[in-house]
Amino acid sequence: MSGELLVETRGAVEIATLNRPERLNALNEGLVEELNAYFAGLAERKEVRVVILRGAGRGFCAGLDIQEDRTTDETPVLRTLRTQTSIGNIYRRMRACPQPIIALGHGAAAGGGLSLLLASDVRYGSPSFRCNAAYIRIGLGGCDMASSYFLPRLVGASLAAEMILTGRFIGAERALSAGLISEIVEEEALLGRGLALADEMLATAPWGLRLSKQALNLNIDAPSLDAAMAIEDRQQVILSATEDHKEALAAFLGKRAPEYRER
Repeated sequence: MSGELLVETRGAVEIATLNRPERLNALNEGLVEELNAYFAGLAERKEVRVVILRGAGRGFCAGLDIQEDRTTDETPVLRTLRTQTSIGNIYRRMRACPQPIIALGHGAAAGGGLSLLLASDVRYGSPSFRCNAAYIRIGLGGCDMASSYFLPRLVGASLAAEMILTGRFIGAERALSAGLISEIVEEEALLGRGLALADEMLATAPWGLRLSKQALNLNIDAPSLDAAMAIEDRQQVILSATEDHKEALAAFLGKRAPEYRER
């Protein structure tokens, strides 16, 4: 680990901080490797129940570090494919990990930095927050790093097309009205707001939280109402057989906090 991703543990919550503030947390090879390793490893770390993702310094993440020297013996096509795949794997692993991810955006989230937000489960932004799908601005296609998948689902086809076809920035207010972020929070209060939401998630049964994220992931692409409800039925049948379900019912009826045991 190069220290370009800092991870702080607070009980069952981990705070992952992109730590290249001198480069606006742009994605270089070291940070990409650390993000991939971190999110891939979460599947086996049941003691971690919620992740908070944020950036150090003046902004969240400026996207790919285009000034990094990526010279290798590979042909340009293979080198670009390797870069595309390694960065893209971050977003795949974020969606695949069982822990909900709460992203805290401040300053700029551009290109691959925007995709870090899009691949998270909940997003809050400060008043300074602004974001863009920057790819088209450097002569590439505007659809990159899952932007063409996530954006239409989050903000609708019209705004997604506007962002992808121009690379223009949108600010916090428009991001909020479009549903890209849940709330605008003063920058100094962002972490506290994220931790407060994490506490609400921690009040749920561990397997209930995991399977709920899984069902949301699956059902965003469900081919039909029946297919979506089949996933929900599967989840409820599994969870109804757990001891934590019995405990949650008893705690609800007894007007007390549940004590979950299944991890």
